[in-house]
Amino acid sequence: MSAGFEKADTSSASDALPPEADLQTVLFDAACDSLSAAFVIYDRNDLLIFASRQVMEFFPVPEDALRPGARLRDFLGAVYDTGIREQTLLREAGSLSREDWLSQRIASHWRERFESVERHGADRWVRFLKRRLPNGYGVTIISDISEARKREEQWRYDLERVQLTEDILDHLPFPLFVKDRNLAYVAVNKAFCEKYQTTPDEVLGRKSGDLFSPDIAKRFEESDRHVLETGEMSVSRQRQIARDGTERDIVSRKHRIGKPGRYFLVSTTQDLPRDGDDLDEFNRASEITTSSNQTYRRAYVPVPNASQRREPAAMEAIVPENFSGRKILVVTADLAAETAALRTLAKYGFEACSVRGEDEEERFLEIASSSGISLDLLIIDNQMGMRCLELTEQYGIPALVMDGFQIANELTFQIARHFNRSGRGGTEGDWEITTTEETVGLQVLVAEDNDINQIVFTQILEGLGYRHRIAATGEEVVRLWAEHRPQIVLMDISLPVFNGFEASRLIRQMEEGQGTRTPIIGVLTQAFERDRAECAKAGMDDVIMKPVSPDILETVFQKHLMDEPIKAQI
Repeated sequence: MSAGFEKADTSSASDALPPEADLQTVLFDAACDSLSAAFVIYDRNDLLIFASRQVMEFFPVPEDALRPGARLRDFLGAVYDTGIREQTLLREAGSLSREDWLSQRIASHWRERFESVERHGADRWVRFLKRRLPNGYGVTIISDISEARKREEQWRYDLERVQLTEDILDHLPFPLFVKDRNLAYVAVNKAFCEKYQTTPDEVLGRKSGDLFSPDIAKRFEESDRHVLETGEMSVSRQRQIARDGTERDIVSRKHRIGKPGRYFLVSTTQDLPRDGDDLDEFNRASEITTSSNQTYRRAYVPVPNASQRREPAAMEAIVPENFSGRKILVVTADLAAETAALRTLAKYGFEACSVRGEDEEERFLEIASSSGISLDLLIIDNQMGMRCLELTEQYGIPALVMDGFQIANELTFQIARHFNRSGRGGTEGDWEITTTEETVGLQVLVAEDNDINQIVFTQILEGLGYRHRIAATGEEVVRLWAEHRPQIVLMDISLPVFNGFEASRLIRQMEEGQGTRTPIIGVLTQAFERDRAECAKAGMDDVIMKPVSPDILETVFQKHLMDEPIKAQI
C-alpha cells in the first residue's frame, strides 16, 4: 500500500496507474461502502492520492477534481464553487474572499488532528475527521451524521417536553401522583411532597403496601386496579388529619391514560371546604362561565395577594376507616394533656384510659394481661421514667413517646401515622434493618430513614464486624436506645415523626440521674455551622459528614469509645 502511495506521489497526472493501484482503488471503494463514509487521501505536497466515489454524494464536484494527482486546493475550490457550505458560517464565508476561505481550509488539513461538523441544507449534517500523519500524508473522512443528529435533536426535544411536563405538574396547586400498571409510583408533584412532607426518592418505585398499613393499602389498590382494568374514573372521599390536629376531607379522582399494554394511573386530590370557612371560595372556583356564542369557557381562579407567600402544607396522615375496638393506654402526669387525649380518643371510637405513673402502669398491665385484655398502643409522656418504656417492652405492646404538647395537640395525627405504618408486615420490626437475630450487646444504633443510606451503613458495619440496628424514625431510635442501650448512636438529623435533634434531647432527658451517657454522633449532609451548633445544643457529642466510609466510622468510634472497645470479641 505504501508503495502505491509513493508512486502516486511522484507520478504526473497523465501517467497511467499500474494494475496494483487499480486493485487498491477497488479495495478502498469497498471499504468506504462498508463504512458508509467517503475518504480523501493526499500526500505531503497536498496532491490527491485517492478519493472515493462516495465524495460525490456530499459534493457534486467535477470528476477531474478527484483524480489522483489533483491538487487539494483545486478540490476545495471546486467544493466552494458548489455553494454547499456550512450554514452556521455563512456570515463568515460572506465576509471572506474565495482565497481566504481556501487558506483557512488548507490550514485545517495541516493540523495533526481536526474535527468539525457542518450543516448542509435544512436537514443534513456532515462530519469531517482530518488527520495529518508524521510522514506528511493526510486523510480526511467524510460521513453523514444526519440520522444521529435527528435522534439527538429528538432526544433533546423529548427531554425538554418531559421537563416542561414536570414543571407544569409541579406548579399545579393540588397533589398529583402517577402509578404504572404494577401500581408502583412513577411520578409525584411538589404539592404531593409538601402535603405529606416527603421527597420523590422516598416514594418513587414503591407501592401502597410500602407506605401504608395493609387495610389502607388494600383499599387504595382495589380502586387503582379497577380503574386500570376498566378505564372508568374513580372518585372517592377520605379524611385526613394535619399534624396540628386540623381535620379535612379530600376527594381523590383517578383516571387511566396511555395505550393498551402501557396504561398509567393518574390520581389527583382536592380539599373539600371546611364548614362555612371557604365554602364561597370553593363554589366560585367550581363555577364555569360559558360565552353566549360558545367560543370560550372561563373558570374562576383565585389569585393571592402579592404579599402572600405560599407556605408548605402541614404534614398529613390518612385516617383509617375505623378505629373502633382499638385499646389505648395513656401514661402522663400532665392533667391538661390527659384530659385532651381522652377527649380526642373518645371522639374517634378508641377504648382509652389513663394512668399517672409507672406504678399505676405496671398494675394496669398486670391486670389487663391476667384478664386477657390486649392493648393496641401505649401513649407515654416523655417526662415519665424509663420504667414506663421498659414495661411496654416487657409486655410487648407498641408505644409512642410524646411530650405534653404533642399529646394535647397532635395525638390524632401521631396515632394515624402509627396505624398507617405499623400494620405493614404485622410488626413494627419490619421497619428496621437488623444484621442479626441476637440484639443483646447492641454496639451501634443508626438513625437513618433513607433506604440507600441504610444499605450503605449496613454494608459498612457488617464489613467491620459491628452488631447494629437501624431505625427509620426519631421515635424508633428513642425506643431502641431505651431497649438495647447501644454503645454509640449515629443520628441523622432529618427524621420523620420527630427529627434527630428532638430524639437526642429525649435520650439525654432519659439519661438524667442514671450516671451514664451514650455518645451521639450527628450525621450531616452539609457542613453548616448552624447545624453543628444545633447538634451540640441537642446534646450530640460530635458530627460527621455524608457520605460515610469505613475509615470515618472507625475514627469516630476510636475517638468516643477509647475506654470501651466497640469491636466484638472473637
